[in-house]
Parts: sequence; structure tokens; C-alpha cells
Amino acid sequence: MEDIIARLNKAFDSRVRLCIMSILMSNDRVDFNAFKKTLSLTDGNLASHMKALEKNEYIKVFKKFVGRKPNTTYSITDYGKREFLEHVKALKELVDNNYKLPNAE
Repeated sequence: MEDIIARLNKAFDSRVRLCIMSILMSNDRVDFNAFKKTLSLTDGNLASHMKALEKNEYIKVFKKFVGRKPNTTYSITDYGKREFLEHVKALKELVDNNYKLPNAE
């Protein structure tokens, strides 16, 4: 079990980051406001999670202007996909292995 736990990625411990990565696995690009609305987050809270994922090179950030308004979109990197899938695989193994602890009811 320790080997499975060691494969869990601390960057995805947060439910917000888990949701961000899950959404990006299913969508080519997602804009900041769509994430903010879907996850019910403030600008600052979402931005801090995005920066952490970007720093680890799990996501890529695209900035442009639409008319006069800035527009930021995000996509998942190939590295991010691999790391996230490994994290999900480890979680699944934890659930599927049905670990029983000694003295547990």
C-alpha cells in the first residue's frame, strides 16, 4: 500500500486542482471565467491554483485580447496528462485493493 500512496501526486490533493485537471482532460481549452463559474471560485483562489499547476508544467496558459478585453484560456500538457492519469490510477488501486487494516471493524 505504501508504494501506491507514494505514487499519489500532492499537486492534485486539492479538490479544486483535481476538478481543474479532470475538466482539462475532457476539453481542449477552457477559459478562466468558465472555470470560475463551474467551480464557484473567486478570481484570486482560481488564479492561485492555476499558477501552481502551471509552475509544475501540468497546464499551459494562453493569453489574448478579445476586442478590448483580456481572455485567458488553459489546456493540459502531455506531461500533465501523464501525471494526472498516474494519480488517478493510484487512487483506483487504493479503492480496488480493498485494504483491511488490523483491528479495523
